[in-house]
Amino acid sequence: MSTTETAIASAEAHSAHNYHPLPVVVATAEGAWMTDVEGRRYLDLLAGYSALNFGHGNRRLIDAAKAQLERVTLTSRAFHHDRFADFCTELAALCGMETVLPMNTGAEAVETAVKTARKWGYRVKGVPDGMAKIIVASDNFHGRTTTIVSFSTDPEARADFGPYTPGFEIVPYGDLTAMREAMTENTVAVLIEPIQGEAGVLVPPAGYLSGVRELTRERNVLFVADEIQSGLGRTGKTFALDHEGVVPDMYVLGKALGGGVVPVSAVVSSADVLGVFRPGEHGSTFGGNPLACAVALEVIAMLRTGEYQQRAAELGDHLHRELGLLTGGGAVETVRGRGLWAGVDIAPALGTGREISEKLMEQGVLVKDTHGSTIRIAPPLVISKEDLDWGLDRLRAVLAA
Repeated sequence: MSTTETAIASAEAHSAHNYHPLPVVVATAEGAWMTDVEGRRYLDLLAGYSALNFGHGNRRLIDAAKAQLERVTLTSRAFHHDRFADFCTELAALCGMETVLPMNTGAEAVETAVKTARKWGYRVKGVPDGMAKIIVASDNFHGRTTTIVSFSTDPEARADFGPYTPGFEIVPYGDLTAMREAMTENTVAVLIEPIQGEAGVLVPPAGYLSGVRELTRERNVLFVADEIQSGLGRTGKTFALDHEGVVPDMYVLGKALGGGVVPVSAVVSSADVLGVFRPGEHGSTFGGNPLACAVALEVIAMLRTGEYQQRAAELGDHLHRELGLLTGGGAVETVRGRGLWAGVDIAPALGTGREISEKLMEQGVLVKDTHGSTIRIAPPLVISKEDLDWGLDRLRAVLAA
């Protein structure tokens, strides 16, 4: 067997089969390129589901991590450390908020947001104990915990994990009327993705997000925006909500916040909302650790320049123009997205999304499928126009074959 085949066979033999990776074994990576164990190079058009917005091995982020590794990496939250205050201050400022509650993974941040909304509902809104309701959207993807899959509409993510956590109302994504009708006096929050990534990069109708903001404010309900995939530059602005000039009550952040170096997530909100917590009521040993804070501080500094948002906007316009030219010819049915983020629905006659992804891999381009015939394109924001065009040329060739 080849080195690749040997590595994959060993992984298959000794790991749980909860993923179905493409048959490539990456050994090194830099910028928008990855190299496998046999020296073959691949253009990364997935960027770790937006965790690698700043590319592989970004020098600023690696240097920040190395410097912190020499000092202190973990204190737990039993003690203060000298990077924590700066991280919370700078992230709050980036979000236009006041208070930060740091965690590690995106799912942990979503769980934290759920707990925050419920506690706020009981302590501040006056909802009777145990009666809090949170409205979510169909086709959502907020993580994999038992509570989160309880309000998933994806059978693959949800089946066989019951009994499920109550307290959630599911309404169609993009349907403001359905959301309004679902609200009661016990509704404490609306939790939505401004753009649904896992569902195929679904962009809601114009005015939907501002409508959600108006409705939640009118009904004294928290607007919780899961910007784990869509935030931090991906769509051409710092947050996807910025395209409609909307500010939520709470941001849920992750993925790119750790720069692809360490897992970092956070809930960011007002002091009134996050102020419902008291010591001992919620926490994380690794949340807000010195290494995470050092890397995230560098991410925040990079975003503050605006160059990555501008690059995503400009290259994103180019990406969507080129992808749009593929529709109407029978190979591509629909293209959706914003900035350097696109969902491409391949005509089923050409093959499944998995089959198209495997053919692209053979051409040196890495993407990933979702929901049948859809492939997602989300390159690092540092990708060059030349490399992006090279990847698009390979896509055209695969679709024409």
